[in-house]
Amino acid sequence: DSIQNIIIFQYLYFLIYVQEGEPKCPTVVPVYDFNPEEDAAKIETAIKTKGIDEQKIIEILTKRSCSQRAEIAFEYEKRAKKDLVSALKGALSGSLEHLILGLMKSTAQYDASELKSSMKGLGTDEETLIEMVCSRSKEELMEIKKVYREMFKKELEKDVSGDTSGDFITITSLYEAGVNRKGTDVTTWISIFSERSVPHLQKVFERYKRYSPYDIKESIRKEVKGDLEKSFLTLVECMENKHLYFASRLNDAMKSKSVKDKVVTRIIVSRCEVDLMKVRTEFKRNFGKSLYQTILEHTKGDYQRALLNLCGGDD
Repeated sequence: DSIQNIIIFQYLYFLIYVQEGEPKCPTVVPVYDFNPEEDAAKIETAIKTKGIDEQKIIEILTKRSCSQRAEIAFEYEKRAKKDLVSALKGALSGSLEHLILGLMKSTAQYDASELKSSMKGLGTDEETLIEMVCSRSKEELMEIKKVYREMFKKELEKDVSGDTSGDFITITSLYEAGVNRKGTDVTTWISIFSERSVPHLQKVFERYKRYSPYDIKESIRKEVKGDLEKSFLTLVECMENKHLYFASRLNDAMKSKSVKDKVVTRIIVSRCEVDLMKVRTEFKRNFGKSLYQTILEHTKGDYQRALLNLCGGDD
């Protein structure tokens, strides 16, 4: 009976996620038979334990959905008379701390925070900014903008334009505007990229090859430079296959001996309740081994354990 209930619960959950547009393919889903009071009590004990029981914290928070984590935080504050996020900050450190604190935000809150961080201090982390702005759907960006305003009392566009060149912020007849004339009409490129739907643009890229000696990516590399070039290329890659784009970013981040923890954390945390299952599929298809095995090889300790839980299994 309980097994049947679990199956029905999971089935309904996936039905809910088949909304307008693309169905979600998360690796982290709400746990059945959820008890926030019990989870909060276990986390309180884990934090109070001498030496901190990181494994218990990981086991609970990486296997609950965002809304369930919010309930745990509520119950924790009732019990411990202190904020769970502050308690976790005090208990954890390094890459694990960054990952767990990321999980305590909604996907839009996490994205907004990561965008804010990319524009902090000296210089802008253009790579992060481009990845996040150019890989999110219009619906996701609208939600991020709304949440950014609520969290930081500022407009995302103003912060981005204050930190980057004018052309970059404008991104949200390609051949005629590009390689077929002297001097690229960047404004036309930007308007086409930002005003057409993804299916429409996919057809445009396909037909572009018939009229141009170069494909769309080659044309971009020839015609545009700097952040705008990276932005256009990211947009094209995401429109062609967003999940492959994320898989490639993860693969690149774990190629060398020094793993780019921030990139790995950002993609895994921001996509685990959205489409990480599809990213996993593309990873295995294109790089010859599973995302799970790659994480196993290139990370270690509690941080590795947390990533593997969010990854949701081997392929």
